[in-house]
Amino acid sequence: MIPRYSRPAMAGLFEPAAKLEIWLDVELAAARAMAELDLIPRRPVAALEERCQAERTRLIDPDRVDEIERTTRHDVIAFLTHVEEVVGEEARFLHLGMTSSDLLDTTLAIQLGHAGDLLLADVDELLSGLERRAREHAHTVCIGRSHGVHAEPTTFGLKLAGHHAEFQRARRRLATARDEIATCALSGAVGTFANIDPRVEAKVAERFGLRPEPVSTQVIPRDRHAAFTAALAVVAGGIERLAVEIRHLQRTEVGEVEEAFGSGQKGSSAMPHKRNPILSENLTGLARLIRAQVHPALEDIALWHERDISHSSVERIALPEVCILADFALGRLAGVIEGLVVFPDRMRANLDATHGLVHSQRVLLALTAAGLPRQRAYDIVQRHAMAAWRTATPLEAALAADAEVTAVLDRAALARLFDLDYHTAQVETVLARVLDDRVDAAR
Repeated sequence: MIPRYSRPAMAGLFEPAAKLEIWLDVELAAARAMAELDLIPRRPVAALEERCQAERTRLIDPDRVDEIERTTRHDVIAFLTHVEEVVGEEARFLHLGMTSSDLLDTTLAIQLGHAGDLLLADVDELLSGLERRAREHAHTVCIGRSHGVHAEPTTFGLKLAGHHAEFQRARRRLATARDEIATCALSGAVGTFANIDPRVEAKVAERFGLRPEPVSTQVIPRDRHAAFTAALAVVAGGIERLAVEIRHLQRTEVGEVEEAFGSGQKGSSAMPHKRNPILSENLTGLARLIRAQVHPALEDIALWHERDISHSSVERIALPEVCILADFALGRLAGVIEGLVVFPDRMRANLDATHGLVHSQRVLLALTAAGLPRQRAYDIVQRHAMAAWRTATPLEAALAADAEVTAVLDRAALARLFDLDYHTAQVETVLARVLDDRVDAAR
């Protein structure tokens, strides 16, 4: 992944040197487990560990491993050859009974487990920002829109609370996916443990906070990796939904929110007046890239017999990319929410722009409750609403001049139907369900 869309902690998990660090640790953990089980002599293994620790800097040498691989055409053999070059004959106690996928898949599980922890922390940071801004704007009244058209009043806090609830669900899915991916395989060439004791796998799994894969054939089944990728794709969907909302609300014609605009920032090389929602637009693009990895991840599930390597090239690109992009996007979105500028006056002006049409449903319900047939009441309100929109006159005034309306509703009763507080009376109830009762909200 290019540095522009990477953050150091996540990107560092997938650096070549970081991978070799884990390879060495897994190989040593397996040798140590065998020695503890008296499957191999303890003294040479202790000497091996001591030697590896002393020469660790030399051992973690991606360039040398790559050089050897140009001859071996096999990355794990290249690594083991390099270790033997550095530490000598004790290296014979490494990789006993193991196959390459034992090392590769266990390493990948460790990497994705750490990545999952970082991503869960990212979601928590975003949830914290959404909660703070939702409470801040709990009663900041704005217009709700359906089909992009004014519907009824809501509050900006409720808008954000809806996204908060979505990311709670996303976090739950991601936590499940992170748990499912954390499995270890040290079961040998076709997963039968013919040349390695299952107790070794159990000890290595415990060492790295993993669980043994129940049936690993030669690889860990790829449905786990597909589920992890899919969970991040759903996270990306939530990221884009919120980013698109911000982009719409920042349009000149709407102008209800604006991304923070820093001192010295420029919006356009040609037009000095521009202040564009570039971060949210960027998030929309990143979300597309994240979601694009789902299809190849699903394709990787079906491998030939006990194993082929059709999944390998996909995962070397897709899994680091999806983790790095999701980490970056979540961090960027958290920053957007933290710095988002909100314009309550513009929200109120937009709400009032339709001359009271947003109260049409309440008038309809009142007329029906007063005895008018529903369809007749609907026709009356719709006719006056359309006329009010065309002539830019208040709907309340038009209804007050209609004898059929005033026959069942007096002026005071009609005026009460245009009270904004009616629409926001349950705001705290909804916010409490989302922000105070998070277990239910995540279901």
